Amino acid sequence: MNAPVLTPGGKIDESRPFKPVRVAVLTISDTRDEESDTSGDLLASRVTGAGHELAGRAIVHDDIGQIQTQVNTWVNSGQVDAIVTTGGTGITGRDVTPEAIEPLFDKKIDGFSVVFHLVSYQSVGLSTLQSRALAGIIRNVFVFCLPGSNGAVKDGWDKVISAQLDSRHGPCNMVELMPRLMER
Repeated sequence: MNAPVLTPGGKIDESRPFKPVRVAVLTISDTRDEESDTSGDLLASRVTGAGHELAGRAIVHDDIGQIQTQVNTWVNSGQVDAIVTTGGTGITGRDVTPEAIEPLFDKKIDGFSVVFHLVSYQSVGLSTLQSRALAGIIRNVFVFCLPGSNGAVKDGWDKVISAQLDSRHGPCNMVELMPRLMER
């Protein structure tokens, strides 16, 4: 039996089976396209590099309707377990990701924002205050909303999301909760 691998806030138990998750990546930006979407590229490569399936990828403008339409399409497809967005979480007038996503949440995961900001503070200091990163569950699908910078994507995926989407992570992870999300 292999010794557990330490991760931030827990351990990966190599003796447990890895269960790939179907993850969609959504870039939210008025200025990015397929050629310039470095944060989306980074996130997609991290998703597949972790052994998960890239279930979808799209770029939409900073527009509440476009964001909600794409997220609802993936949620309703039944082919996506998690959505990770990048962009639109700042505090400028065009940043509307939280306004688009929060009304769709069945449950908000408040701790995600807290942990993301703790991790982000180690990288960018007080500039983390300018992010409104958030997470929640929409009809059985986990949704994580990250800022649009490459550094924020690395921090969010590498130090927070990846461990929670790894079925081997202990003491607990979100993958083991997936079958129970629709319990009433």
